[in-house]
Formats: sequence, C-alpha cells, structure tokens
Amino acid sequence: MVSGVQMQYYKVCKRKLWLFSKGIAMENEHERVIEGKILHERAYPRLEDREILVDDSFKLDALDGEYVREIKLSSKMSEADRFQMLYYLYELKKRGIEKKGLISYTKERRTEEVELTEKDEKAIEKAIKEIYSIVHSSSPPKLKKLPYCTKCAYYEFCFALEGDD
Repeated sequence: MVSGVQMQYYKVCKRKLWLFSKGIAMENEHERVIEGKILHERAYPRLEDREILVDDSFKLDALDGEYVREIKLSSKMSEADRFQMLYYLYELKKRGIEKKGLISYTKERRTEEVELTEKDEKAIEKAIKEIYSIVHSSSPPKLKKLPYCTKCAYYEFCFALEGDD
C-alpha cells in the first residue's frame, strides 16, 4: 500500500521517494520536519478527529465535517500537497466515503479546497503504479538538482554520493 508521504514525495522527488521507501529516513532530525510536527500538535485544537489512521494504511491529519483537512506550514510544495490530498480522497472513495479536502497553509493563513475528479483518479492510479515501480527498483533514480534540494533533509546524502554537478 502506498502512503500519503510516498505520494507527496512522488511529486517532489522520485529519489527522495526511493530513499524514504527503503527506510533511509533523514527527516527525523531535520528542522523543517520538526517544525511541521509541532504545527500538527498545535493546529486546530477544536477538532476532535485528528491523526486518524485508516485501515492501518494511511493517516489523515484531521476530519472536519465533510472535509479531510491537511495541515501544512507553507504552500511551497502546493502541487505535491494537492496530490497527497487527492490520494486520500481517492482512497476514502474506494472505501465508500465521499469527502472534499482542505489544505491549510498556516504560515500564510490560507486554505485551499480540493475535490477529486475522474481525471484526478486516473492520475492517482497512474502514480500508484509508478510509485510501486520506483520503490521496487534495486537502485535509486538518478539525481536531479531541483531548486529546493538545498532545503531537503536528504541533501547531504544525495550530493555526498553523487557530487554537485
């Protein structure tokens, strides 16, 4: 089963997805991840349905009426955030639960609504197949230098192995 984190990493960096899926977890000590964990603990205290594990498969940040809510620090990775939300909505729909999504960007005090369409479902299904292919590969995808690499928890790992070219 694919996780929401894997779906997000699929959009952010295929190499990060592979490394994470092989148990190479660099995030635990990373400043931005720690900040995100603190945010999750403190955000939306009025919501009772938080950190919900669905079928031992994936975890939702919160349920808020007709919405699944994801809590993010900023919208810098909004495409990946949206794809992660679509994945959750897709998986819930497969279980007979129809919801909409809200992605709350706390630093920006902005919320984005997300609704699952047929086109989105096909994109999620394609991504799931590609994720399985990536994580079952014997070696990581080739390094791609992306604008946000320097802020990634895996930066030193990637560039120590490959060089900075």
